[in-house]
Amino acid sequence: MRLPFSSQVITYILSFLPIADRKEASLVNHTWYFAAQDSLRQENILYNIPATSASLAAIESLARRRVRCVSLTSLDSSTVSRDVIQAVSCHLGPHLQSLCLRGSSLTETAFVHLLLACPRLSSLDLSGCNSLFMSGTLLSKPETISQARRALTNLQELNLAGLRYLSDLSFNRLTGCAPHLARLSLARCHLTFEFDPYRGSSNYNSSALLSFRNLLRFLKERASSLRALDLSGTSITSPAMRSLVQVEGLRLRELVLQNCSDLSNEAIGLLCTHQPHLTVLDLTGCSELSDRAALAVSAGLRALQSLGLGKLQRLTDGGFLGIAELRSLQRLDLSECSLVSGSELVKVCSTPELRPSLASLSFAFCSLLRDSSVLSLARSLSPSLRVLDLSSCVSITNVSIQAISSHLPRLTVLRLAWCKELTDWGLLGDPKVLSDSAWNESQKQHRASLQALEQLQELDLMACSKLTDSSIAKVIRFPALRRLALSLLPEITDASLVAVARGCQSLEQLSMSHCGKLTDKGFLEAASSLRRLQHLVLSGCSQLTRQTLMAISRECRQLKSLDVSMCHGISMADIELFQAQLPLQTCVQSRFVGGADLSFTL
Repeated sequence: MRLPFSSQVITYILSFLPIADRKEASLVNHTWYFAAQDSLRQENILYNIPATSASLAAIESLARRRVRCVSLTSLDSSTVSRDVIQAVSCHLGPHLQSLCLRGSSLTETAFVHLLLACPRLSSLDLSGCNSLFMSGTLLSKPETISQARRALTNLQELNLAGLRYLSDLSFNRLTGCAPHLARLSLARCHLTFEFDPYRGSSNYNSSALLSFRNLLRFLKERASSLRALDLSGTSITSPAMRSLVQVEGLRLRELVLQNCSDLSNEAIGLLCTHQPHLTVLDLTGCSELSDRAALAVSAGLRALQSLGLGKLQRLTDGGFLGIAELRSLQRLDLSECSLVSGSELVKVCSTPELRPSLASLSFAFCSLLRDSSVLSLARSLSPSLRVLDLSSCVSITNVSIQAISSHLPRLTVLRLAWCKELTDWGLLGDPKVLSDSAWNESQKQHRASLQALEQLQELDLMACSKLTDSSIAKVIRFPALRRLALSLLPEITDASLVAVARGCQSLEQLSMSHCGKLTDKGFLEAASSLRRLQHLVLSGCSQLTRQTLMAISRECRQLKSLDVSMCHGISMADIELFQAQLPLQTCVQSRFVGGADLSFTL
C-alpha cells in the first residue's frame, strides 16, 4: 500500500534520524507511526519474536510491513511454538530473507514446515539447534529434499555453529539444498581432523561424525562461490590448514579462526600465501601464534580491512614492524596481548603516508600501554577513529583522557573500564592535569573536556574509582549516548544520577551497580528523564528501597531488564509488585543489524 504524500514527506524526514529517535517519533500518531515503519523498511532490521501467545497478533502486524529479517526465540515442541511457527509461515514466510532460529529446540517437522514457507531466504541461522540434528533424519525423505532445494535455492549464508550432533550425512543433505552458499559457519562443531573414517572411500556420508575430509570435499566443490568461513573453536591442525588454503579456485574474503589453539605460525604463513584476497581475518585466542604470524599477515594480506589478534600472549611489538603494508586496515583488535605496548603502531601512524585509516582500535587489558602512545595515536588517528577500547589499561592517566578529548571528537564508543588512575580533572579538562611533559603550552591552554566527544553513543567508566560527582555531574551530558557504565564508582551520589539522566535522555542501558551512595531521592528525581531506558543494573546499591522501584515502574515504561540483586532494602514482595505494575512488554523486539536496539509496541 502506497503512503499518502504527507506520510512520504514524514518518512523522508525520519530517514535522517537515528533508529531510536524514529521509534519515539512513531508514537506521535497513526500517520507518524506508519511513516516510521516505512522508513525502517528501508533499513536492515532484525525482529526478535519469542514463542509466546502474545506474539501471534504482532506477527500479523509485521506481515503488513513485509519484514524481511526475523529471529524466533524460545521455540520448542509446545503448542504455542507450533502456533507461532504456523503464523510466521503463513504471514511472514513469503517475504523473509533472513531467518534466525539460534538455540531453538523445535522439531524436524516444524522446521521443515517453516523452511518450505520461506522461498526467498538468503540467510539461515541454525546455530545451537541440536534437537534438529540429534536423530540424523533431517531432510532424509526424497520429496522433502526436493522441496527444500526449491526453498533454499537463493541461500547464501548458513550458520551451523555449536551443533553437537552435526554429521557428514546431515551436513551434505543441508548444504546440497543450497547451491549458492557464500558464507558458512561451523564454529565450535566437533570436526574430526586426524581420524579418517573413510579410508580412501569417496562416499562421505557418515552419520556418526563430521569430518574434515568431507568439509574439504565441500570446499573443492564450492570453491568458486564460497567467500567466508568460520572454524572458530575447532581443533583444526596445521596440516589441515595447509590442505584447506590450497584448495584450487578457493578465494576466501573472510576467515574466522578464534581459539584454534593448534594452529602454528607456519600454518598462518601458508594461509597468507595462498589466500591473499582476505579482507577479514580473526586469530583471537590462537595461543601458539607469535610475531611471525603477525609479520606474515602484514606481508601477505595487503587487502585486509579487519584483523583480530586478541589474546595472543606471545605477540610483541615486533610483530607490527610490517603493519604499514596494511593500508586498508580499518579494525584492529589487540585486546589481552600482554606484551604489546603499541610502540610500533605509533611509529607507523605518525607517518601520514603509511598510517591505516583505523576506525576501531582495541588495546583492552594491554597493561604496557602508556600515555605517550595514546597521545600519539589520538593525534594520528583523529580523522578516522570511531571506536576506542582501553579497558583495564591500568597505566594510563589523565593525560590519555585529555588526548582523547582533544583529538578524537568523532568517537562514538569509548571504553575506559578499570583505568583506576583517571580522576575528575582528566574528565573536566582542568589545566592542572596538563603538567606532563608530553603536552606543549598550546595544548595545556586547550582544557579539553570529555564533553568534546559530542557523538558518543557508548561510554564505559566502570571501576574508575577516583571519579566523583565533581566530574560525572558536569561532564556526562551526551544527547546521543545510549549505553553508559558507571558501576563501582563508590563516591558518586544522587547528584551524578540526576545530572546524567537530564543530560543523556537517549540512554537505553545504564549500569550503576555498587554505587553505594545512591538513594531513592535520586531516582525519584531522575526517572522522568530516563523514559527510553531498557536495561538498568543497580546491584549492590544498598540504600535503595521500593520507592526506587515505584519511580522506575511509573516513568521507565520501556524497561526490559532490571538487576537489583544485593539491594538489601528491596524485598521479593517489592519486586513482584514492580513486575505487576510494568506494562506487558511488546512481544516483538527489533534490532538494527548495524548495532542499534529498539522495540515497538504493536
